[in-house]
Amino acid sequence: MYPENIVKPMRDEMIIAGFSELKSTSDVENVINTKGTTLVFINSICGCAAGSARPGIVRSLNFEKKPDQLATVFAGVDIEATQKARDFMIPFPPSSPSAALFKDGELVHMIERHQIEGKAPNMIANDLARAYEQFC
Repeated sequence: MYPENIVKPMRDEMIIAGFSELKSTSDVENVINTKGTTLVFINSICGCAAGSARPGIVRSLNFEKKPDQLATVFAGVDIEATQKARDFMIPFPPSSPSAALFKDGELVHMIERHQIEGKAPNMIANDLARAYEQFC
């Protein structure tokens, strides 16, 4: 587990953008199983989360269509909540950072770490915007 003082700024970045933190398995189940669309971001301490994922995901919220709910778990910190979120993301392997879009509890779009690494934030934002257009 990472010390809270290290991850707090990374958590806060997403909270300021409107994401709610999921700290327990029941938090995850309640959010994902809600009617409508939900974006779940598995946050990470790594450089690709800081340089690409977080800025790209936040930028994706500037488009006209966006998910009804925004939620985040922190890999390596919110252990049980992260595992429960990953359970909903099967068949995709565990990946952090990553982002999953759910519609009425069903996984409809996934961005894995390998799709984040080396990508500019605007590429991630545009990928999500296309998913929002289709599902939100």
